[in-house]
Amino acid sequence: MHKNEQAAPAGDYRKFFLTDFELFEKNLNGNSKSPIHSMRRSAMEYFSELGFPTTHDEEWRFTNITPIARMKFTQLINPGKVNVSNEKLNKVFLNSISGTSLVFLNGRYSEQHSNISIHSEQLKIGNLSDLLKSEPDLIEQSLGKYASFKQSTFTALNTGFVDDGAVVLIPANTVINDPIYVVYISTEIDSPFAIHPRTLIIVGENSRVSVVEHYISLAENTYFTNAVTELVVADKAVVSHTKLQTESSKSYHIGSTYIHQQSGSNLTSNTIMIGGAVARNSIFVTLDGEYIESSLNGLSLATGEQLIDNHTAIDHAKPNCASHELYKAILDGKSKGVFNGKIFVRQDAQKTDAKQTNKTLLLSDNATMNAKPQLEIFADDVKCTHGATIGYLDADAIFYLRSRGIEESIARDILTYAFANDVINRISIEPIREFTNRILYTRLKQGRLLENI
Repeated sequence: MHKNEQAAPAGDYRKFFLTDFELFEKNLNGNSKSPIHSMRRSAMEYFSELGFPTTHDEEWRFTNITPIARMKFTQLINPGKVNVSNEKLNKVFLNSISGTSLVFLNGRYSEQHSNISIHSEQLKIGNLSDLLKSEPDLIEQSLGKYASFKQSTFTALNTGFVDDGAVVLIPANTVINDPIYVVYISTEIDSPFAIHPRTLIIVGENSRVSVVEHYISLAENTYFTNAVTELVVADKAVVSHTKLQTESSKSYHIGSTYIHQQSGSNLTSNTIMIGGAVARNSIFVTLDGEYIESSLNGLSLATGEQLIDNHTAIDHAKPNCASHELYKAILDGKSKGVFNGKIFVRQDAQKTDAKQTNKTLLLSDNATMNAKPQLEIFADDVKCTHGATIGYLDADAIFYLRSRGIEESIARDILTYAFANDVINRISIEPIREFTNRILYTRLKQGRLLENI
């Protein structure tokens, strides 16, 4: 534990969060009587009752979040203006993504660093805090509708402190050609802090858009990101949603994405998990209509003593839908990986086509992976498959490359790149593919340096 980190007594973490919630209420300046705040109070009551999960809970059996429960995180209720130079941001920002960008510093919208290049009376792209003031009815009818705080204690905690985040509301029959880039940046603060970003994306009927969520750190400090995203894909809409998590190796990240798809819609979800001491990404997809297509792709890169956990749940609620899922992990050092993938096929969801694949590449004898693919099928006319593999680099393939004059370290890198590219190449946005490849190269180089120490 670092000198500026303060441990919370066991069992007292709820008191700290509830005390901070009381301070949060006092800073609302008259908005404490709004329907949104009634939802906040209910969510905090639920959090207080339930508390954090433990390894005795099946869903958290391999992910120990005791470090989060024991740490006293300061809630950045009124952080004030954060001064960050453009030069510093440019080192972590994906400047090559053109179009609209929404930038949040320590959970708060930064108009100075954002760029909203699309303007339309029906189109709403902005930040939650401002829209709650200017158009509360519009937000209240959607926020929390698909991400119920009763689904997760972390979602309840996020809902309790919900105050700012990105809002993207796309009207029907609208095509947005350039990606919308949402960036949550954590800056250097002396003591551990917590932020609760909330992202709301609603894409209207027959519309098309790509949204990128990026979680970044400007310093290697300790903090807790508890993020929730709600994504609604209306009839015949086409959506690409990419999440990049490249935060501090000392941070903690719990992210939950709730996706609701309607008839004839098409979704591609890409998740790249790289940062965090403990990081968990949960995706819940409901296929609530016919002729829906849903593709979930994920890549995790972990080293040192990192733990990266991916949980997915796809609910086939209606017939004639297809879902395809590919999650891969590359684990080095003493890192740990978790994958839990569930596919539910309801009784009426005939003609379902669902495929789930999970593959893990271990670059170290000390790395471990826990994989649990699950199928729950209540219909009889379906085509569903799942599978998980865990293994090391192919010794024969390494020998083949070395026999052609390639050094062993380079041969290992080539095979590792080939393993990862199956996921990376599914990302349609070129700057993100290049960014992920650069990180993979850096991680492999660091791994070789550590081996020589």
